Amino acid sequence: MVEQVICYRAPTTVADIEAIADWLAARIDADVSVRDRFLEVHHTDDLAERFAEARVTSPYDRGTGNTMLGTIRYEERALEHPEREGGVLYDGVQIQRALNAALPGEERGLETLHVPIVDRAIGTWGDHDGRWHKRVTVLGQPALVSVPGLYEAPAKPEEYYKEKQRHALLSGDAPPREVLENQVEGDFLVADDPRTTDALCGYVLAAYHYLETGEAFCDREGCRLFNAHSHEDLIRAQLHEPAFCSEHARLYDE
Repeated sequence: MVEQVICYRAPTTVADIEAIADWLAARIDADVSVRDRFLEVHHTDDLAERFAEARVTSPYDRGTGNTMLGTIRYEERALEHPEREGGVLYDGVQIQRALNAALPGEERGLETLHVPIVDRAIGTWGDHDGRWHKRVTVLGQPALVSVPGLYEAPAKPEEYYKEKQRHALLSGDAPPREVLENQVEGDFLVADDPRTTDALCGYVLAAYHYLETGEAFCDREGCRLFNAHSHEDLIRAQLHEPAFCSEHARLYDE
């Protein structure tokens, strides 16, 4: 049984971890607290190398890792100055193992759930199609919740990709988000979206739900515990009422 949930800040993002913790505390029978960035609170000497080993080098290559000295130096700088990190995809399972190893022994048990909100893009390998997929979360201990994953993992409207490609052909670079928001129909989250905090709440709850019940996600669209694969489904599940399906409303409605 989970007795305590510790959420970790992601200071380089717009996510309000205190607000997420308050939302969670109102719904579960466990103590909820907030700590500073996980990679500052829990640190091991080999963490930069572990991140380098977890780098995804190709969308279609199961192997990971680039442990050349320059890459490890980059990861060291990213640990110290997270605002400089970006554009790298990491194997979420390898990162989870690295962060688990950084936990103190007395906090590694499943009665204390650690939920680092991270500013890194994480992914998992898809055996079914032989490529990497970006993820919002990797459940377990600790449970990783990726802010970039919230924006990048779910599929956006088809028109979004067409407009992005058209703009790139004309100008040679990616269009500003304002252009995409104005020219593409449909609702989707973008980097630094003011709805980020609300949208992350359900994923943090899913981390608790998984350790408490063994159930990974809900299969009912519109439930906060639904694992959305498109932005349309994500927004319906995380930002619209009712918050939960009838089964999970009995557990988690205030």
